[in-house]
Amino acid sequence: MSIRRRDLLLAFLFLLAAWQVAAWLVNRPILPAPGTVLAAFWRDLSRGALAEHFLVSLWRVVAGMLLAILTAAPAGLALGQSKRLHRLFSPIIYILYPIPKVVFVPIILLFFGIGDASKIVLIFVILFFQILVLVRDQAASLRPELIQSVRSLGAGRRALFRYVYLPASLPAILTALRQSVGTAIAVLYIAELFATTRGLGYYIYYQGSTLFDYPAMYAGVLAMSLLGLGMYFSVDWLERRLCRWQFTA
Repeated sequence: MSIRRRDLLLAFLFLLAAWQVAAWLVNRPILPAPGTVLAAFWRDLSRGALAEHFLVSLWRVVAGMLLAILTAAPAGLALGQSKRLHRLFSPIIYILYPIPKVVFVPIILLFFGIGDASKIVLIFVILFFQILVLVRDQAASLRPELIQSVRSLGAGRRALFRYVYLPASLPAILTALRQSVGTAIAVLYIAELFATTRGLGYYIYYQGSTLFDYPAMYAGVLAMSLLGLGMYFSVDWLERRLCRWQFTA
């Protein structure tokens, strides 16, 4: 179900007004008004500091997402279509899937260091299981008679993948991405707190806990929120472009 732009604008204005009222009621430096935060946001953005941290976080999220799609989608298709693979790997997935992936932060930092690799791997681990499970279930739900009918027309493995498996798995992949964007951004924030000097997580913590520059801290929170919203809306845009049959009346 799509949301009209007017409704989004009204919701944004409502949240902005609620923020302003809360700033008046609290009346403390720890909750600056929206205008003050926007001024700090534009100041740090024009200086380039905030933009640099934003691009670093964006690179980490996009790299982790692409890596997860390229590995989890084929694995999910294989598990969904092969009963032998399903029996072999499903118990392992059943054990690992419910574990909060944030608990792996210290382990991943130990193995991959404090650079970009550890952050990318952490996001990859979160998205991998989401995509794997949804694509597996989607592939397993394909009716055997549909596949047999396509094969009877002379379709080989490549044609089946292109015209049956891939279109059927795309909605599952995009749904998994949409569900995981918020979690990935939250875990990215946690990962960027550890021994790093780049990324929005570091920027927010440094401005708020070291410099006590609360408008700049909220500017970082705003930037990370825009990152999450941008990723979410990008997934929506991809779904409308790649899965047009879902939106036809």
